Amino acid sequence: MNPADFFKNKRVLITGGLGFIGSNLARTLVGAGADVLLLDNLFPEYGGNRFNLNGIEERLRVSISDVRDEATLKGCVRDQDYIFNLAGQTSHLDSMENPRTDLEINCAAQLSILEACRTNNPGVKIVFASTRQIYGRPQYLPVDEQHPLSPVDVNGINKMAGEFYHRLYNDVYGLRTCVLRLTNTIGPRMRIRDARQTFVGVWVRQLLEGAPIEVWGGNQLRDFNYVDDVVEALLRAAASEAGNGGVFNLGSSEVVSLKQLAEQLVAAHGGGRYVVKEFPEDRRKIDIGDYYSDFKKFQEAFHWTPRTPLQTALADTLSFYKEHSRHYLR
Repeated sequence: MNPADFFKNKRVLITGGLGFIGSNLARTLVGAGADVLLLDNLFPEYGGNRFNLNGIEERLRVSISDVRDEATLKGCVRDQDYIFNLAGQTSHLDSMENPRTDLEINCAAQLSILEACRTNNPGVKIVFASTRQIYGRPQYLPVDEQHPLSPVDVNGINKMAGEFYHRLYNDVYGLRTCVLRLTNTIGPRMRIRDARQTFVGVWVRQLLEGAPIEVWGGNQLRDFNYVDDVVEALLRAAASEAGNGGVFNLGSSEVVSLKQLAEQLVAAHGGGRYVVKEFPEDRRKIDIGDYYSDFKKFQEAFHWTPRTPLQTALADTLSFYKEHSRHYLR
């Protein structure tokens, strides 16, 4: 699939569009000639960053508003051809400390988005970004889509509910929805000032500041996707009707321990070190242990394979932040 052919002149809304994945997706769509509208609240606790649009600010539109604002949603969803629903609260620890906020954003607001589409634009195609977190602690590996859902934190429960709303509205109301369960996504424009979005982000910050990477535990196995590969997956899911009403894992065939990941990140940086520490008690209770995905279902349905080796992803990520870190550390 060539996005420049498929999405040219298409009207596209990206919720959470100033965030990590949303802004990378926006760049690809703008380059393809799409008419792009971004919706983002720019709350400092979340991932939105105006610098993520550096160089393309004049080629798209931005609505600074909240997905919880139902009046704004109606106007934003109207007349769109595609919606990439990426808005969400991503911090697992924050979800435990402020569960009602997580409920509002990851659950109730998702229902509001779908209702706005049902009443104002029932022909729109929606791709929803879910998370591997809803599986909880794996009972077997690799985790496929048949694995039981057993979230270990409030964030996972609410994301699971948001996912089920999308699938229900596809089946009952005929809204065309496709759900992608993302694994760990890394790359330029991710949040690095803290660990609210991904622990790799704070590792990058520690390296840039000359501090040792803090690895909690260290033996846990993980898989990672580079953001460009995730953007391609989102576009393929939108462009095809094959996944309507379906749920699909993303993932990678490269599986590493957190200690191995730290070693690769230090090597990509050209120096630095890491230290292994015991899990903080509040984190231990919601850690899922080993996790990596079986993504064959999506691979076969959409002819998608992650193309970026982990070492390349880490090197490209560090290169971006070495040049632009001042826009992401404060």
